[in-house]
Amino acid sequence: MLSRLQAYGDRLRSSLFFVPMLCVLAGIVVGEAMLYVDALVEGIDPRLTATVDSARTVLTTVAGATLTFAGIAFSVSLLLISLASSQFSPRVVHGMFRDPFNKRVMGLVIGTFTYCLVVLRAVRSSLEETGDAVVPSVSILLAVVLGIASILAIVAFINHAAHSMDVSKILHRVTEEALSQARAAWPDPEPESDPPVGTDEDTTLPVGAAAVRFDGYGWVQNVDYEQLLAALPSGTTARLETFAGQYAIQHTPLCHLFPPAPDPEAVATAVRAAVLVGETRTLQQDVAYGVRQLSDVALKAMSPGINDPTTAHDAISHLGTVLSDLLRRRPPARRLAGADGQVLLVPEATTHDQLVGLAFDEVRIASADQPTVLIYLLDVLHQVEQSLTDLVRPGAVASLRRQASMIREINEQADVLEPDRQRVRAAFARRYPD
Repeated sequence: MLSRLQAYGDRLRSSLFFVPMLCVLAGIVVGEAMLYVDALVEGIDPRLTATVDSARTVLTTVAGATLTFAGIAFSVSLLLISLASSQFSPRVVHGMFRDPFNKRVMGLVIGTFTYCLVVLRAVRSSLEETGDAVVPSVSILLAVVLGIASILAIVAFINHAAHSMDVSKILHRVTEEALSQARAAWPDPEPESDPPVGTDEDTTLPVGAAAVRFDGYGWVQNVDYEQLLAALPSGTTARLETFAGQYAIQHTPLCHLFPPAPDPEAVATAVRAAVLVGETRTLQQDVAYGVRQLSDVALKAMSPGINDPTTAHDAISHLGTVLSDLLRRRPPARRLAGADGQVLLVPEATTHDQLVGLAFDEVRIASADQPTVLIYLLDVLHQVEQSLTDLVRPGAVASLRRQASMIREINEQADVLEPDRQRVRAAFARRYPD
């Protein structure tokens, strides 16, 4: 249940609707509260009072201006999302939706608009129904303050928006999110041992295991292992056939159970409830997604339409940062036990070797005819290996060296000038003299 709540919380953080909606409600509440305060306040400084006409003019002006500001904010946000998607990668867009500053600015201007509407309806002249003029001076003063704050917020928003398209800031944000998820999903390493990736552990089930199948399709966003174990009958062993970050196809196996459950439909429903499937891939439990995003930025930078090796270098450097942190951590256990003898096998867990391949395989192939990028790759691979020297990581080091060897081989086969080929050879020899 906690994992599902965290997933819903992640959706709310990615929503452009939630914070502005709260600010609209806040505008209504504050407006009503200020009208109540105005009814209690007497003897206001004449400099702060207003006539009915001036009050309506001020409120109408502030409301109209803030609504225009809101339109500008939404337009700029959509423009930035479009540019980031085309220039860097569609997968970095998800993180831009999570930018709290943008949502707060939108919330402020929309909340101010709502507040002005609430106060405006309370302004009445002596010629109207009640016969008494109502001019909530304190409420109008707050509307002016909120209007000025909205102007400053829009200026700050434009400044923030301009700087947010800096590729270094985008890569830094993706890296921070990936590192944060790595710390949450993978525990800290044991001091002097290679992380147990479970490659030799038997995860097979006897013949006759019953399959629980997906009843829908989409990206697996979260697996609540505790809830899944609790859904199994006592003494049941389940082998999970999916993982966070995999695309689920309808009617494909979600897991296999042995022995088969006495009430298969009820157990299947409970098991499916422990696996959250959604429309988009997210960083929830998916440590590989941050690596995928950075790798995509590097690939996009090397595409013929962009051809920006410097951006590729930046992305590869950030890849090294994320990969170094992940290789220092232990992947989650592949065998989990429940309180009543239930056992959950997780053979599809992400391994260190898979992460290294995901980070560098496609980038290496795409940069075959770009010696400068190949040298960047060798440099980052060497730095990541050096970051592991204080730990025993033979599996991770072997994967990194395998990548370096493939870079050397692809350089030998590439259609480049001999001086460029020699540059890559020399770079490899400096970093891997043995």
